[in-house]
This record gives sequence, structure tokens and C-alpha cells, in this order.
Amino acid sequence: MIKIKTTIVCGIAALACGAALADEIRNYRAEAVAMMKRDFKTKGIASADRVHEDGVQAVCNRTADKPPKDIAARLERDQLEAVKYPADGKLVGDWKAGEKLAQSGRGMTWSDSASVPGGGNCYNCHQIGPQETSFGTLGPSLYQFGKIRGNTAEIQKYTYGKIWNAKAFNLCSAMPRFGHANALNEQQIKDLVALLLDPQSPVNNK
Repeated sequence: MIKIKTTIVCGIAALACGAALADEIRNYRAEAVAMMKRDFKTKGIASADRVHEDGVQAVCNRTADKPPKDIAARLERDQLEAVKYPADGKLVGDWKAGEKLAQSGRGMTWSDSASVPGGGNCYNCHQIGPQETSFGTLGPSLYQFGKIRGNTAEIQKYTYGKIWNAKAFNLCSAMPRFGHANALNEQQIKDLVALLLDPQSPVNNK
């Protein structure tokens, strides 16, 4: 009888602890969201709506970046269908402009003007050109990207789409959705495609 009572008491205690822990986790999330909504204010071009996660980001956040494969595949298709490719069909711009863009980390802060194009800040996460010795490693090396992958129409379309919205190819990618978020315009994305694919670009000719 004592053993049975002890088992029941322990079981109830475990359930209570589990429920309390779950409530604590939920409350932390709610408190964090409430804090951001309370403390982040629109200033200049930096609007407060940036703290609101969309449905795709919510899926990644709630699953620790490991959503069920069928859900991820379906959402990736949705993201890919929303990529806006240039109406003129030209996907490659000027690699020299692309290199300057990749080096620039300016843009989209409260002190920036909406009329001044932002930068790509690509070196913050990737190795790209061999002349740059300071680069991040959050993303893969893109050095010799075009030499390895080629410069076919298919690769041009993939590269443009990846820069426009990386989540179309990897739902929980940490890469910013540059085109989707209007962080970079069409010409800027074309120039970055050129930086990665043009045979004359330092990415590929060295």
C-alpha cells in the first residue's frame, strides 16, 4: 500500500512539475514577444513591424529549425513561387557593382535614408573574393562559385532566386530574404549574381 501511494504521489509530482515547466516556457515566449512589441518603436525607416515573425519564420522558430519534411517542402514551394524574377529575363548584372555591394553593410537602420540603396553585407557571412581576408563563416564559402557550378541559365535562375529568398530552397536558412524583404532591389541582385557567376569576377578568375 505504501509503495502504491508513493508511486501515485511521485507520478502526480512529475506531472505537476512538467506542467509548471511547460507554463514557464510558454510564459517566457509570451513575455519576450510582449517586451519586443512594447520596446521596439518605429524610428526613421526602421519600422516596428520588423519584430513580427511571419508564418514561415514561426514554423522554424517553433521547431528549432527542424520542421517536418513534408511541411518544409510545401512551404519552400510557396516561397519559390513568390520569387519575382526580372521581367526582361536578364539575371546577370555588373560584377564590379556586385563586389561593392557585397562589401557594404549599410542600409535599413533608423539613421539611413530610404532613398539610399542598402548594402548586401555578404562578406559578413561568406568568403567570396580571394582579396578579402576578413569574412564570416556562418554561410558557406562562395569562392569560385561560378567556376564550380557553371554559368548556365539554370544556375543563373537558381542564384538569383537564392538571393531573392533563400527560404525557397532551405526553409530555415539563416540567410536574409533580400528580395522578399525589399532589402535589395532587382538590379542589386543581378549585380550579386554577376559577382558569383561572371568568369571575369575575382570570385572565378583567380
